[in-house]
Amino acid sequence: MAKTRIEIRGDRFFINGEVTYKGVTWRGGRVEGLLLNTRMVQGIFDDLNPETRGRWAYPDTGVWCPERNTSEFIAAMPSWRAHGVRAVTVNLQGGSPYGYSKAQPWINSAIDPDGGLRDDYMARLARILDAADGLGMVVILGLFYFGQEKHLNDEAAIRRGVDNAVDWLLARGDGNVLVEINNECDVRYRQPPLMPDGVHELIERAAARTRDGARLLVGTSYGGGTIPGPKVVAASDFILLHGNHIDDPDRIRDIVRRTRAVDGYRPMPILFNEDDHFGFDRPDNNFLAAIGEYASWGLFDYRLDGEGPECGFQSVPVDWTIGSSRKRAFFDLARRIARGDQEPAPPPPATRMNRR
Repeated sequence: MAKTRIEIRGDRFFINGEVTYKGVTWRGGRVEGLLLNTRMVQGIFDDLNPETRGRWAYPDTGVWCPERNTSEFIAAMPSWRAHGVRAVTVNLQGGSPYGYSKAQPWINSAIDPDGGLRDDYMARLARILDAADGLGMVVILGLFYFGQEKHLNDEAAIRRGVDNAVDWLLARGDGNVLVEINNECDVRYRQPPLMPDGVHELIERAAARTRDGARLLVGTSYGGGTIPGPKVVAASDFILLHGNHIDDPDRIRDIVRRTRAVDGYRPMPILFNEDDHFGFDRPDNNFLAAIGEYASWGLFDYRLDGEGPECGFQSVPVDWTIGSSRKRAFFDLARRIARGDQEPAPPPPATRMNRR
């Protein structure tokens, strides 16, 4: 039976009735109530296209194995938790294995063309949810990803996919889930319900489904630097922002402030669950800027050209360990913030800010 439950009170997150990072501050500002997180959307990844499946083969075996991917994900979770990360983002349709890509010939979807759920994907997700539950962690679960939603037949299938995914979670009693209807609703979707003018209806639809009086907490995200629209803000339980393409930390601060000024906003958590900027050894960076504005922050890490296989939490096959200097820099800073450790730590190796 599930034992970890996420709750929102005003603009703060609570896990099992206790505010997150209780009593912790950083540089004079609150950390208590935030949710440090990482983008780990490939946790249940597979490729149903035989023409592209070989791209993701493990170097040591020469074949791709989705079960191995999920097993290694779960094996790494305690180390993320030990560094203060309390949430991970997983998506039923994953994300680009290259970080960014316009063409997506691979087929990666836990939702079938008619809106049903694929058993093998959901079995892998169940393993991750169970592991997170045991660790007191939260899963931010995205349902759709642009470039993969094209594999659903029509708008009715989109709605069935939402209903089926939410009902599956409610039937399991998962209390450690925040639902993200789709990743970046304003980026290249084909189906109107997943676009900015329609996605608030899916948020409301998901939030309205209940079981034994319980419902899920629901929101969606926009592309990097985009301020959410009033209908989405009014419908959501929490606000998801992305920091991609934002090289100046002052813009992160501005985006958080402008989001709080959107019509329909009331005290509610603001959470970055995708930002591909690093520079964690610098006195100011996007991570610290978000925390200073009382917004949670999450790393988007993918393999850059020329980097080794240990880099990139989104690049398949994934090394889920904290195995690169960039990962270590993020997790070391996350641990210090989660503990409220104000003493300067030895600087990690210099890292690049991103730079498409």
